[in-house]
Amino acid sequence: MTATEAAQARTPAWRGGFGRLWTAAVVSKFGDSLQIAAMPLLAASLTDDPLLIASVTACGYLPWLLFGLLGGAVADRVDQQRAMWAVDLLRGALMAAFAVAVWLDLGSMALLFGLAFALTTLQTLFDNAATALLPSLVPAEALGSANARLMTAQQIVGGFLAAPVVPVLLVVGAAVPYAADAATYVVAAVLVASLRVTAPSRASGAAGSTLRGEIGEGLRTLWRDRAQRGLCIATTLCNIGMGALIATLVVHVTGWLDAGNGGYAAVITAVGAGSAVGGLLARRLSERFGRIRSVFAAGIVQTGCLVAMGSVRELWVTITAMAVFGVMGMVWNVNRTTLMQERSPAAMLGRISSAFRTLAVAGAPLGALLGGAAAAAWGPNTPALLAAGLFVSAVASLTPLIN
Repeated sequence: MTATEAAQARTPAWRGGFGRLWTAAVVSKFGDSLQIAAMPLLAASLTDDPLLIASVTACGYLPWLLFGLLGGAVADRVDQQRAMWAVDLLRGALMAAFAVAVWLDLGSMALLFGLAFALTTLQTLFDNAATALLPSLVPAEALGSANARLMTAQQIVGGFLAAPVVPVLLVVGAAVPYAADAATYVVAAVLVASLRVTAPSRASGAAGSTLRGEIGEGLRTLWRDRAQRGLCIATTLCNIGMGALIATLVVHVTGWLDAGNGGYAAVITAVGAGSAVGGLLARRLSERFGRIRSVFAAGIVQTGCLVAMGSVRELWVTITAMAVFGVMGMVWNVNRTTLMQERSPAAMLGRISSAFRTLAVAGAPLGALLGGAAAAAWGPNTPALLAAGLFVSAVASLTPLIN
């Protein structure tokens, strides 16, 4: 095989299943980003209680803690393609109904709480099914490139394209962002339903099989795999650190750096730009160094970025550090996801995926509490240093995997 042929084999073909799945993912992400940006604004128009406004976001986390593992087990039992388009149609119906309620001026905090909870509950099935379906659409050697293209495109539309559109849509009407999101769900459902997939056989209907038993089997399989176990532990530690950093980042920038809202916007933009670049680099790094080494190196670089942020009181340092942090974060995520897809039994991929996601979500609020406590006790720059310490622990947990 020539070098050109090898490169082509590692690149997913746009025609056919992957192109449709990519389009569905990007369209759906755009709609979700419209809704995520609009919901806090609606909440703020309904109440001036910060706790109630923040609780809308909390309702978006809670289902992962309650149903994340269950969603993975169900994803392994059912036809993943059918589950995805059915979930998207249901989410589209919910969002359309909510748009009508807002249009009729019937929006309320109770509706917001219920919608956030319902959408994320459905997402626990959709996301795990999507992760498990991708290996059926692209060759094994193209998984890394496929994940990089999916995640990079979602980062671009979610981080750069959707947010500026929300104010324009809101000028037309308060219900318009939600109606647009409903439409994207329907488009995504049609695209997913049109896929031609040869899915792996399911374990559904096995004698004596229960969801609880299947969840336990998936967790045991994950724990017995040395590479995945180490990566799962490392990812959990990093997400606790990320929770501490993100929850206090606005205080770090506007308080400790005295950079104002403009400085905060610049830092957030730097992260998004870095993540997009990281998606382009992830495959090249993994081809040269391997997946585990790429994740290991990404963690080391991210630790340095966090130390710089917490030690140097300059806006340009924080912007640069967060841009590099975003690059390495995407390298970590692409290679983590691809390694999981490569090493997991096809019939257990939904359950193993759900374990990673559930631990990630659980780490974020814990980290947010730790970061808030650290900022209150020792200053607004200390959450970055706390996060650096957690990343050091994560990198240390990966060290035995480096051959």
